[in-house]
Amino acid sequence: MGKRYLVTGGAGFIGSAVARHLIAAGDAEVFVLDKLTYAGNLDNLESVASNPRYRFARVDICDGRATRDAIAGFKPDAIMHLAAESHVDRSIDGPGEFIQTNVVGTFTLLQAALGYWRDLGVEAKKTFRLHHISTDEVFGSLGPEGLFRETTPYSPNSPYSASKAASDHLVRAWGHTYDFPVVLSNCSNNYGPFHFPEKLIPLVALNALEGKPIPVYGDGSNVRDWLYVDDHARALRAIVDRGRVGESYNVGGNCERSNIDVVRGVCRLVDELAPNPAIGAREKLISFVKDRPGHDQRYAIDAGKIKAELAWAPSETFETGLRKTVEWYLANRTWWERARGGGYRGERLGLNA
Repeated sequence: MGKRYLVTGGAGFIGSAVARHLIAAGDAEVFVLDKLTYAGNLDNLESVASNPRYRFARVDICDGRATRDAIAGFKPDAIMHLAAESHVDRSIDGPGEFIQTNVVGTFTLLQAALGYWRDLGVEAKKTFRLHHISTDEVFGSLGPEGLFRETTPYSPNSPYSASKAASDHLVRAWGHTYDFPVVLSNCSNNYGPFHFPEKLIPLVALNALEGKPIPVYGDGSNVRDWLYVDDHARALRAIVDRGRVGESYNVGGNCERSNIDVVRGVCRLVDELAPNPAIGAREKLISFVKDRPGHDQRYAIDAGKIKAELAWAPSETFETGLRKTVEWYLANRTWWERARGGGYRGERLGLNA
């Protein structure tokens, strides 16, 4: 058997892409821990569920004993920490869950991992890594020019991004104070298969398919840098395996698009791939709605460091990745209907500010 990776939040969107990538890429052993909240979905891992190098446990990272037991039993060479509450709108309605999972959960995991690492032999201590995966939203909002770099000062503007900024700081502090071998990464907006239907691209695709109104916040001018999730999974493997201890790496797709351009692009693809004369052109379904409270205007990543140090670059353009994504949703109705079965029906969130 090869390297042993413990992946927290591995039944979520990005975490499951990492788990599938690790299993497919070679002889790695993967142990997924996930609380299985509304966005944690074992259907995301169906393709690897029968692989002898994969295992799963339902664990809340805020449960210190369960987390310690899982780590001690598996004896990982690396921990990839993706467990998090991640949707900005939900953080506006209920910030407490974000503080609990993203801050307290990260602290609890760090304590469990630190205790495990301290008991390792000399050589195993040298090669062990804890990789904390975070977001570009911790940097705040950009103007029309400029890019987020690893040295950009933190300026989080939502309960979600504040909770992730706090978790980043905890990881760095544990690395500095205890000489604990950590590495960090901050990514731009991910998209691709298995994305929970409340996020922008799947929400637009499914509303367009079903002829429902497509809400666009404000005037749709907010800009994001889009990263195809499988490209991100490759980047995370490179970082945890070859990244320098104590360093952070920004991961971006070099695909800046305004929200309205993303929405129109999805509409055109649904028109092409699933024409419906009764609905007509899906762009007619677009409805501009009151903006999200505190909506950051623009995010954009400078991914030069990971390219220079780890030879990583995205494989997908936004056009190729978006087509693959829309095709996947059209071909996987059973998945998204089951995902909706958790209670989310496409309603607007984040109105309780």
